[in-house]
Amino acid sequence: MKKKIAILIIAFNLVACAELQHVVNQLPQGGISNADMASGLRQALHFGIDKQVTKLTQKDGFFKNELVKILLPEELQKVDKTLRDIGLGKLADEGLKVLNRAAEDAVKEATPIFIDAVKGITFADAKNILLGNDNAATAYLSSKTETALYAKFNPVIKNSFSKVGADSIWKNLITKYNNLPFTKDVNTDLTDYVTKEALNGVYTMIAQEEKEIRTKASSRTTDLLKKVFALQD
Repeated sequence: MKKKIAILIIAFNLVACAELQHVVNQLPQGGISNADMASGLRQALHFGIDKQVTKLTQKDGFFKNELVKILLPEELQKVDKTLRDIGLGKLADEGLKVLNRAAEDAVKEATPIFIDAVKGITFADAKNILLGNDNAATAYLSSKTETALYAKFNPVIKNSFSKVGADSIWKNLITKYNNLPFTKDVNTDLTDYVTKEALNGVYTMIAQEEKEIRTKASSRTTDLLKKVFALQD
């Protein structure tokens, strides 16, 4: 019995040693400090936020970007199709445009929230992100910012709808649709829908930049990024 216990202890120790060695192998090498690793991740996220989120705040930042363009919710897609089928494509385009304009307005509120989240990245966070998949940093940001961003975006989008006349455009559009024969009346909460789509768009664009830095050495434009992201190559 004692012999079996000893064998089990030795086996456990061997497994533990192997796991410990694996952890050691993942720690910074080549003179990269824990602080450098965390700083490198912060720098990468700052670049992504500055480059990609800023694009979304520009006119047509959503509307002319096929990756994030906000389309109608499923319940209203039949409205869009029907209006185009009867020659009201211009009105349908205006309906889509105002949804995207509202998102462009809202994203201007995002940067301070992202910066606060990036400041909080620890070495443990950085290591997990660096050894994670291509959008690990974006997933981290999403977990830290989504609730706050929704709270910021929603009232801005609601106000934007009023500012650009979205309320009247959609009232006109949906009224025309509901007055057509053989159609079922449609009503939907566009503010909540566009808020969620704007959030998805922001994270999509940051993920694009993160993937670039992870997979293309040429996208690592500072010595710190080159040093840190070389660890995951």
